[in-house]
Amino acid sequence: MKGVAITGMGIISAIGNSVEENYISLIENKIGVSEIQNISTIHANVIKVGEIKKTNEELIAALQLNDSNNFSRTAMIGTLAAKQAVQNAGITSINEFRTGLISATSVGGMDMTEKYYYDYFEKPELVKYITCHDGGDVAEKIAEELGLKGMVTTISTACSSAANSIMLGARLIKTGKLDRVIVGGADALAKFTINGFKTLMILSDDYNKPFDNNRKGLNLGEAAAYLVLESDDLVAKQNKKVLARVSGYGNANDAFHQTASSENGDGAFLAMKKAFEVSGLQPSQIDYINVHGTATPNNDLSEGRAINRIYGEEKVPDFSSTKPFTGHTLAAAAAIEAVYSVLAIQNNVVYPNLNFETQMEEFDLKPQTTLKNKNIEHVLSNSFGFGGNCSTLIFSKS
Repeated sequence: MKGVAITGMGIISAIGNSVEENYISLIENKIGVSEIQNISTIHANVIKVGEIKKTNEELIAALQLNDSNNFSRTAMIGTLAAKQAVQNAGITSINEFRTGLISATSVGGMDMTEKYYYDYFEKPELVKYITCHDGGDVAEKIAEELGLKGMVTTISTACSSAANSIMLGARLIKTGKLDRVIVGGADALAKFTINGFKTLMILSDDYNKPFDNNRKGLNLGEAAAYLVLESDDLVAKQNKKVLARVSGYGNANDAFHQTASSENGDGAFLAMKKAFEVSGLQPSQIDYINVHGTATPNNDLSEGRAINRIYGEEKVPDFSSTKPFTGHTLAAAAAIEAVYSVLAIQNNVVYPNLNFETQMEEFDLKPQTTLKNKNIEHVLSNSFGFGGNCSTLIFSKS
């Protein structure tokens, strides 16, 4: 059994408030992309998003926070997901072993900054909301709510952030630095990100269509997901159930453009290549690829070409993007898709790539469009971010 053990998972997204709810939505084609309800924005009736249908007040109540709290929405959904993961792993004493938290985010506390920026100069009591703008504040708040005293750090490499969180956690365990690590990421929707992506002209005014020839762009989403990684020694000592394993990982940078991926997918190709080297697996052993699949013209072309470069003359395995269900959840994307990858292994399913109609003209690749049952031993999951940050994870049956 190669790789690092996954012993717990937690998630909240537009398609469910738990691992079970997310899985049911995936296999029953229940999408979470809809019109904006929780944010007051001029784009509310123009674009669609993958929104968690819980207000901040409902999240505060769920976490039993006091009225004077300064939790951003990102911190709240992150805390909920992390608590689920710890409970799922059967952890009752968080500091009993060398335990760390590696949390990924891009948005951080932007929602708080937007709300209080214009007033806090005159009202010093509002400064506490501005201080939570920092992405590191999310990890600190999660750790505080978990009672974690060990290593706490934040990773922010755009849309590959959570993949790099998982990769770093696995490396810390493999090198004996920690016994277990809570890894993942969280990002909430905010006006800043909606306006920013609108400016980039990569938002769709309809449901996103990954790997479709007529794709128009992405739908933003919000979500949080965390996994508990544990060493084999700890698993054996506590007789823990292993959900799956992180068997491979790799990251690279194609150093091509601030926001675009290189046309030939150089960074994506290198990330996948490195992940295979770490895992010792061959591309032919992958049963399902959870593609990054953002439905932007640039990403799907670049990622498709990179996959073709990896497989050459070999047949490309079943692949699909789950972003039509959730929207693109930025720094949380790799974490929620890690949960989906583990669920695919546990339940032997390939999820459908919703909304697909027309094959891309640049290559002969067609995603899986219906739910498919087959034996799944290994899943490859891609996550590529702005700044050329490309990361790949491989998950394997325990």
